[in-house]
Amino acid sequence: MSSPPKVLVTGSSGHLGKALMLTLSHYGFTPIGIDIKPSPLTTHVGTIADPDFVSSVFTTLHPDLEYVIHTATLHKPHICSHTKADFIATNITGTLNLLEASVARQGGVKTFVFVSTTSAFGGSLTARPGLPAVWIDEGVVPKPKNVYGVTKISAEDVCELVNKESGLPVVVLRTSRFFPEGDDDEERRGSMGDDNLKVLELGYRRVDIADVVGACVKAMEKGPGLKGKWGKYIISAPTVFKREELVLKGLDRDAGEEYCKAVEGAREVFEGKGWKFLKRVDRVYDSDLARRELGWEAVYTFERAVKKVKEGKDWRSELTGRVGKLGYHDVSTGVYTIREETQQLP
Repeated sequence: MSSPPKVLVTGSSGHLGKALMLTLSHYGFTPIGIDIKPSPLTTHVGTIADPDFVSSVFTTLHPDLEYVIHTATLHKPHICSHTKADFIATNITGTLNLLEASVARQGGVKTFVFVSTTSAFGGSLTARPGLPAVWIDEGVVPKPKNVYGVTKISAEDVCELVNKESGLPVVVLRTSRFFPEGDDDEERRGSMGDDNLKVLELGYRRVDIADVVGACVKAMEKGPGLKGKWGKYIISAPTVFKREELVLKGLDRDAGEEYCKAVEGAREVFEGKGWKFLKRVDRVYDSDLARRELGWEAVYTFERAVKKVKEGKDWRSELTGRVGKLGYHDVSTGVYTIREETQQLP
């Protein structure tokens, strides 16, 4: 009997990396975790910016790796603590090191999954007050606003280049927000309770971490069969809104009314909880292409969350609680650095 396929998970000490390490065995894989920071789930400690370390993982340590899920990155919260050179070394050079090691592996890696971000759309994301909400799908051209966005888009381009030159199956997943911490925007954070805001975000710009794991698994499976062995997808909970001019204009004028039109019973549930609706929604993420081409189906939707809230149950996945709040810095500097980590292991 053959052993389960090995999957290299980079960034295994982070939110998504930890989620993958906790769950991939349930999907029939053996996860191997690498990260610059040690953790109970990280197999090998080292930086992806070091080509010798990366090469050793693919040769000496695990020559039988079959898949790569690349989540390791410097994030937006690191802008205040790391240099632009740090971002380039990790997000671009580190990605190239992993791609080249994947191509060099005897027999080749079956699929390379690169986890990117909808944040990279940057200036294309938001509409000014008075204008309809922007519909964001894969056809929208990114306009990065900071070094995080610039390096993620550059890494996507490197992925596409290596795919074209080598034939390595590569799938890029631009995930929307799934972090458990409060919003980094003080005005949004102070406008309503955290659960209230996050449930609303499921309607247009959030995804549960369990559904991101599901998307990674689908990407691994479907990668070799995609046209050109290449694909780029937005991963976000399916929006409750329709791509209609009246709806997008309505999201600018009175987003709460559009929520209530879209989802029956939402008004009553929110009123019963004493919750608010957003006054305005400036963008809508469309993840339908991932559903059609990867066969990905999100479980944790806005509609489901409304039902769970009505029933007095947790609207999040159980995996969200297991992963916890991991923070981004060794010393707390704000909402993104508070650690509330659980230690539940498989």
